[in-house]
Amino acid sequence: MPITLIENFRAVFYSPFYAAMALKAYEQEGLDVRMQASPAAHQTLSTLQSGAGQVSWGGPMRLLHARDQNPASTLVAFCEVVGRDPFYLLGREAKPNFHMRDLIGQRLAVVSEVPTPWYCLQHDLRLAGVALTQVKVEEGRTMAENAARLKAGEVDVIQVFEPLAQNIVDEGVGHKWYAAASRGPTTYTTLNTTREFIAREPDTVLKMTRAMYRTEQWIAAHDARAFAELIASFLPDIPINTLTAGIAGYKAGGIWNVNPIQQRAGLDWLREAMIGCGAIRAKPAYEDVADMRFAQRVVQEPA
Repeated sequence: MPITLIENFRAVFYSPFYAAMALKAYEQEGLDVRMQASPAAHQTLSTLQSGAGQVSWGGPMRLLHARDQNPASTLVAFCEVVGRDPFYLLGREAKPNFHMRDLIGQRLAVVSEVPTPWYCLQHDLRLAGVALTQVKVEEGRTMAENAARLKAGEVDVIQVFEPLAQNIVDEGVGHKWYAAASRGPTTYTTLNTTREFIAREPDTVLKMTRAMYRTEQWIAAHDARAFAELIASFLPDIPINTLTAGIAGYKAGGIWNVNPIQQRAGLDWLREAMIGCGAIRAKPAYEDVADMRFAQRVVQEPA
């Protein structure tokens, strides 16, 4: 049976999913997995629930939100791939000893395309004792628009991911102040499905998890250039040197898991960030939104 894997959107930090396809990791498990683009990031889970696909990837943020809206939600993560936050803060001036308090009084343009980066940055600020009223936050524009505004001097700091971050550094118009990955585990991207699909197709879920585990191990064992060359065809608009540099930064920040088990600390951090900014009210348990039986099993299998 062909398995439709719904792609959240195309991004450098999702490179492990492209690597799995390039390495034919699913085929080695006897699976026919086909990627299908989601209409939009906020529609990925609804597309999954509609039956248009069996598995999707995306942020556990949306699983937490679904659970908050409906305590009977059966949406669940079964394999973690991105365990740390892939976003950066870039400023026009160099700031090698950055602290969150350095944002006080700054014109900060935040990500509008997806909510998780801003949820997390708000929590960073709260934990640092910085009130939002102390920062001149600007919302509603795209990352590309904010990059242009940074170059024009219209804002002081922007929140972006790769390759925009590397492009800005290479052009000499901005400096990386803060890699959000440095805060530690923040569950960011998982393979998601429904408990009903897991009950019907446990062997498929196991094989997909095993394929991603082998991919995670391949990534850990290879350098940024090899990784970039492997997945370059999925990101043809990004020059190979820019892609390599972006991947090198992500590898250094440890954003990609070395095994598929979702970290409890990462889910706890994300949940508290969402509660803190009012995105959710309930406090679901780890087991409410994560089923790691298959991840634990493949990690314990003989090499």
